[in-house]
Amino acid sequence: MGKKASEPLEIDYEGLVEYLHYNHSVYMRSDDKLYYLTDANFEAWRAQDTAHRNHKGHYIDCSPLVSTLDEFMSLPLIHGKTIKEEFEHLTFYASLRDDKDI
Repeated sequence: MGKKASEPLEIDYEGLVEYLHYNHSVYMRSDDKLYYLTDANFEAWRAQDTAHRNHKGHYIDCSPLVSTLDEFMSLPLIHGKTIKEEFEHLTFYASLRDDKDI
């Protein structure tokens, strides 16, 4: 997992899907909650709750693992609605890697 950029991304829904295909992760703010949207080793997509961590210090999954990005974007993640349905109320931030991770 990377660190959340301080500046939000200027992106529309289609741009978000392309961004995820290319970058594999993004932070998403919904009201006062922050989520980390990411693929799991290029095998499955998931949302993680950044307010909760496991014993290894990793964010806790708050969505099922699904095999495709299209399927992931169809999940009711926010108040029972999809990212597309709630898009205008969401803010997205890049996930920045540490130099030591590159």
